[in-house]
Amino acid sequence: MQFPAIQEGDSQYLIHSYARFPAALVKGKNATAWDADGKRYIDFTAGIGVNSLGYSDPQWVQAVSGQAAQIQHLSNLYYSPVTIRAAELLCHAAGMECVFFGNSGAEANECAIKVARKYGTDKYGDQHCQIVTLNNSFHGRTVTTLAATGQPGFHQHFLPFTGGFVYADANMKSVGKTVTENTCAVLVELVQGEGGVVPLDKDFVQQLAQFCEKKDILLMVDEVQTGIGRTGSFFCYQQYGIHPDVVSAAKGLGGGLPVGACLVDRRCADVLGPGDHGSTFGGNPVVCAGVAAVVSRVEKQPFLLEVQKKGAYLRSRLQKMDNIQSVRGLGMMLGAKPVKGQPGAIAAACVQAGLLVLTAKDVLRFLPPLTITKEELDEGLAILEKVLQQQ
Repeated sequence: MQFPAIQEGDSQYLIHSYARFPAALVKGKNATAWDADGKRYIDFTAGIGVNSLGYSDPQWVQAVSGQAAQIQHLSNLYYSPVTIRAAELLCHAAGMECVFFGNSGAEANECAIKVARKYGTDKYGDQHCQIVTLNNSFHGRTVTTLAATGQPGFHQHFLPFTGGFVYADANMKSVGKTVTENTCAVLVELVQGEGGVVPLDKDFVQQLAQFCEKKDILLMVDEVQTGIGRTGSFFCYQQYGIHPDVVSAAKGLGGGLPVGACLVDRRCADVLGPGDHGSTFGGNPVVCAGVAAVVSRVEKQPFLLEVQKKGAYLRSRLQKMDNIQSVRGLGMMLGAKPVKGQPGAIAAACVQAGLLVLTAKDVLRFLPPLTITKEELDEGLAILEKVLQQQ
């Protein structure tokens, strides 16, 4: 099918909730993709951080297709060995006690919110349910996770939103003023991805962890975008010297299959009981085969060291470009602010030139597959530099 027919079908049969670039990708290998017309692209997006092992990784394909040939789905009323294996690998890599599997980052954050509120109300009463999030944060697109998102631009169209959320700036003075006697948790992203790839200050995060522990407030970290090796450690919090009570993960966890995970430490392990939460497709065996394939690769130190090296190389090359004003982020989650031109227009020009990039507020956002080769990085950076010179 040629691109005009694809575009027409999309317009006719899909709700118009996305502003798409003019490319219909049909196949890929690692960080290289091809569209329906045979045009080749270098991909610095990984499906917004999802394809952690790139396109069509052979080990991942074997794991997923092999499981699909055995049993593709079973109810959570029964035990699933492959789901247990994925949970074991993930909990060990994270240093957490146990996990609930869902289907997305928003679902993972919904579960985290429920854990926090039940923890607070079980221990201190029904009013102990307030959750503090940070201004400039993003936590999902359900009605509740939009309410948790600390960006006014998302608080429209779908009123009324779920109550019980208040917002603080990323400093202890603001957090201290926002927390009340009814606060049960603080939820943060350590790098605010949709907020413009903005890392939180390490001293603030460590002070926040101490503050929460002293107040018996759960510290919850949204690692939907930062997790699974993206920032150079398996989870970003491992670089910040803290141990959260609750962690949400998704995106790169399944290597391309839809999955969300809410991990909890020991004191939250028994907060939810039978009937408190559920998800029909959560823990699906095929998805969990993909999860196990990803985690078993990414958790290894040599793999993470390679991510760190690639991230440092990408940052260095971006910083040397005349038309890049500044670079921020961690590992292979970077944002580059252009000297001139709008990020959206630059991203569109990159697509035309054969490079896929993302944007976030005032920056071009880069989330390449963790397995991207130096040759793919160099080819993509050469395209980017040429596009920037034409702005």
